[in-house]
Amino acid sequence: MPKLKTLLIHPDPEVRSALRDALEDVKFIHVLGEAVTASEALEMLEGIPYGVFFVAIDLSGDTNGIEMAQMLAGKKNKPALVFISESEAQAYSAFELGATDYLLWPPAPGRMARTVDRLQTFKSRFREIPSPTQFPADTDQLPIDSDEQTVQLPLPEEEQDSFLAALKSAWDQTAKRRPEIDKLAVTQDGRTILIPYDQIIFVEAFEDYSYVHTANQKFLSSHRLKNLEDRLEPHRFFRVHRKYLVNLDMVTEIASMPGSNFMLRTAGRTRIELPISRRRIGDLKKIIGL
Repeated sequence: MPKLKTLLIHPDPEVRSALRDALEDVKFIHVLGEAVTASEALEMLEGIPYGVFFVAIDLSGDTNGIEMAQMLAGKKNKPALVFISESEAQAYSAFELGATDYLLWPPAPGRMARTVDRLQTFKSRFREIPSPTQFPADTDQLPIDSDEQTVQLPLPEEEQDSFLAALKSAWDQTAKRRPEIDKLAVTQDGRTILIPYDQIIFVEAFEDYSYVHTANQKFLSSHRLKNLEDRLEPHRFFRVHRKYLVNLDMVTEIASMPGSNFMLRTAGRTRIELPISRRRIGDLKKIIGL
């Protein structure tokens, strides 16, 4: 019987050891690895189709368990999430993000059995992503479905121009999509929040994700900074640094710093300073007319 590959994500080795002992006799669970940070866990998920994450609310590094669950929110075939915490404070947020269970640690006698029952129910729905089929390099040896055939018909030369024109017309129609609204969708505590572009002060790169900063809050986004740069650049956003994308309408001052460095200061109740890389200062001066 296939087993659910399971990753233990917790900064305390004693907790990870106790989890291993508790899961050792569960026939459909196979503990396959440990991690202490969200980045380690996500990197391991890229190579192994895990079915279960036992994850601490408080992780080492910059990302906690709830934020990691937000990163996984849109992932197909995402693993079951069993959160581990010393308090109930984050239980509501965890279940809003689709948690399979929320374990207070150390668990009460018999409590782990309820977690196993819930994972058994999850297993009945979980489908592990199959490994890609390996085909030989020689395309003549590729397997052929006997029920499917490709019929190749020659296109007369006099019809090629009209065919290409029709193809271009179809492409142009596809390209004419409705314009996007000037808001960025992010997930927060299981809800989708739309942030108007003009409320974003800056965006900060974080591994394969990014943090979107407003005047009062920051939101985790599943988009890479490069993707947000392409999207927000027409709306007066500028990449001042490899890690930062700033809303130019929020910039109040460009300060010279020692060593020919520059710093941006932004509007808001809390003044934020962002570095400007030397190779980008020239482009920024052109944009603002210096």
